[in-house]
Amino acid sequence: MPQPAQTIVDNFHRVQERIARAAEQAGRDASEVQLIAVTKYVDAELTEALLNAGANPLGESRPQQLWEKAKCPTLRTAKWHLIGHLQRNKVRRTVPMVELIHSVDSRRLMKAIDEAASEGGKRSRVLLEVNTSGDAAKHGLTADELQEFASQLADFPRVEVCGLMTMAARDGGTSVASRNFATLRELRDQLADDLPAGTTLSELSMGMSHDFEEAIREGATLVRIGSLLTAGID
Repeated sequence: MPQPAQTIVDNFHRVQERIARAAEQAGRDASEVQLIAVTKYVDAELTEALLNAGANPLGESRPQQLWEKAKCPTLRTAKWHLIGHLQRNKVRRTVPMVELIHSVDSRRLMKAIDEAASEGGKRSRVLLEVNTSGDAAKHGLTADELQEFASQLADFPRVEVCGLMTMAARDGGTSVASRNFATLRELRDQLADDLPAGTTLSELSMGMSHDFEEAIREGATLVRIGSLLTAGID
């Protein structure tokens, strides 16, 4: 029976093949889509196996887990993305460790990130999270809130807003997911004329293990894959 480390590496390569195939079917180049390997389900040893196989950047949903793995000597070459909700009291410790925060959903959080980045003498890269499903249980800006927020981005000089993120509705299958992803792309395109100079929102983070192919068809540049990587691991 394959060892867990080999299983997770094999899964990673299969996911890469599916991403390439989905991109080709959508008339896109596979290089336009970056896999964020979500490691919240695995320990440092299996995360290291993924990293050694070429999975980089890595994604974590919880700041505390990200902190633990980011200080692990065997994972020192990892580039980390925070893909889950970020509370303001965890911002100062998180900002220096991450390449990209996917989940900014309020002006107060943006202000905290801007202040932490200023203290650290860096610029912090983020995505604005948008609730395209209308699910009240999900985090994210509404379309109207996004429009207002986009006009205020110049207020945060230490934050580079690179794009948008969304999660599809829990119910409704792939057809509903596709509509949610298309909505995010359309919102991004509608904002183009209202953004501060130098802001392009080129990144669209959307799609997870069960719907990333639909996301790629709708323009995803970042797909967040976790459970597919751990399939077959007890």
